[in-house]
Amino acid sequence: MPKNTAKRSVAPMATLLILLAAFSAAAASAQVKWGGEVFRQPTEWYASADARAAADSVMLYQSPEGGWPKNTDLLTPPASAKALEHPTIDNGATTTPMRFLALVADVTGEAKYRQAFERGMDYLFAAQYPNGGWPQFFPLRDGYYSHITYNDDAMANVLTLLRAVAGGTAPYGFVNQERRDKATAAVARGIEVILKTQVCQNGSLTGWCAQHDETTLKPAWARAYEPPSLSGGETVDIVRFLMSVEEPTPEIAAAIEGAVAWLRSVAISGMRVDRIRRPDGRTERVTVKDPDAPLVWARFYELVTDRPLYLDRDSVYRYDFMEVGYERRSGYSYHGSWAASLLEEDYPRWQARHAN
Repeated sequence: MPKNTAKRSVAPMATLLILLAAFSAAAASAQVKWGGEVFRQPTEWYASADARAAADSVMLYQSPEGGWPKNTDLLTPPASAKALEHPTIDNGATTTPMRFLALVADVTGEAKYRQAFERGMDYLFAAQYPNGGWPQFFPLRDGYYSHITYNDDAMANVLTLLRAVAGGTAPYGFVNQERRDKATAAVARGIEVILKTQVCQNGSLTGWCAQHDETTLKPAWARAYEPPSLSGGETVDIVRFLMSVEEPTPEIAAAIEGAVAWLRSVAISGMRVDRIRRPDGRTERVTVKDPDAPLVWARFYELVTDRPLYLDRDSVYRYDFMEVGYERRSGYSYHGSWAASLLEEDYPRWQARHAN
């Protein structure tokens, strides 16, 4: 298993400041904001001075282990070495900068971008558990951060990236065969643990929890209001990834069919979630009965019973959304239309494509 003993050779502050001085002006001149926008540029842009400056800034955030932090504007140079701490795969961290660096490396052919991408690959390989799962943070941190993490597409993002690398398609053609082979093996192990963690209830395959214990593979707690449960959101993300497998095995097909049947069975009808403004100016989420409302799904479903489940920061199980306090009820998404397009569009297309 990954160990929290990775060697950290953080550059001295003086060196970091020199790097900041060298790159800050160039990075500031970039016209593209960090995020999805960096992937929507014309091919020639990735060879431009702005793109190189952006890539140089992104590289400043790469940790000694090879990963990147989350919730950070990577086009604004780091203020200190502390910004390099706690690399993670959460919220698109690591996979997003790797995808961007690959685009720049592919177009420019510059070794430094290729090498930074390869260090990212080595980080992902090192972080993967022998059973195929990935923790949210690596090096490992105490608490739920070490659980196998499906939340926010964390594992799906890693597997999608590694599968593309393994295939050698653009912009990953520069990756050598050894790392491509490692990527192929890592994806196979990842799919294996996905199949093993799918929850079976009363003899039927259902969904997944947002996080699973890295040893027992059972659904696990995350934050105080995120219990071991079946997830109406993460299950959709996992199914979409499994549907993207070109030649699904019977086990993968069974996992998809089981999850789709479960999602259909737990859909909530006759209810919509509204935002209303209170006299004190606060915006509050409330549920309203509405026979014409589109289907929604709960973020958490109680294990065994499949009842929609709502927790506040006190970790008490509740079955009525309106019993959750204002802060969590209005600041956290307990419902969503996550499975609608999957059931109406994606699954029928997948089924038709793989019909015998």
